[in-house]
Parts: sequence; structure tokens; C-alpha cells
Amino acid sequence: MIVHDEFLCHVTAYGVCGGMWVGVPLGTYRAPTLALAMWWLRERASWIAERLDPNPDAPYFPPNSMAPVASTSPDVPGMLRMWCGDMAQQELTAEELAAGHLVRIVTSDETTEYELLAESVDALRMQRTLPFVSAPAA
Repeated sequence: MIVHDEFLCHVTAYGVCGGMWVGVPLGTYRAPTLALAMWWLRERASWIAERLDPNPDAPYFPPNSMAPVASTSPDVPGMLRMWCGDMAQQELTAEELAAGHLVRIVTSDETTEYELLAESVDALRMQRTLPFVSAPAA
């Protein structure tokens, strides 16, 4: 049995800029344990949600400086907060990571896709040791 005990975690926002699909890194963390990988993913999801949907009563916002979005807009902050609070999803994510599988959590609105990604460092190392198979292109 292979023990996966170190994980690479990434958070990226993707969108169109200048007619091209681009990714903007929002953070990377090399977690020494599964528990820290899960904590970091939840913390980053909460961080994104707070920035997309801040408390309008916070003292650093001038009065009437924020307006609600249309009810038909996808609720990215709500989806991220729901994922953070769903214990069944947290357990499933942890099990997948512990098994050496890549985990990708994605949500999007009209302009941006937000991706939380985590994978086992050990699984990445094992993939590098697999024999390379190539075929002629023609």
C-alpha cells in the first residue's frame, strides 16, 4: 500500500483576457500532510468567497458602494462556502487525495472559472517513473 503524505495544492482563476483564455494563479501550497492540504483548500475556497461576496456592512466599504448581483447569476461564493461546510464532500476529497488521485474542484460565473486543485507528490513521482510510450506523428 502506498502512503500519500505530501500534497501539492493550487488555486487558479481562469478567464478571457485580450481574446485569450488565461489563468491567474491565486496560490500554491505544498502541504506536508493530508490534514493541512484539506485545511488549505478550505481556507482558499473561503478566501475567494469572501472576496467575491464580502460583508457590505464592513467598515471599510463606503455606504452604497456595493450592489447585489442578479438572482440569475451563478452563486460562486455560495458554492465555495457550501463545499467548505459539506462534511461528506470533505471526506470524499480527503479519501481521493489519500488514494493518490488528483482532486479538482471547479465553479464558475459568467466571466471566471475558479479551480482548486490538489494532488499527491508521491503519485506525481510515480508517474514520472512510468515508461514513456511514443508513436510516430505521421
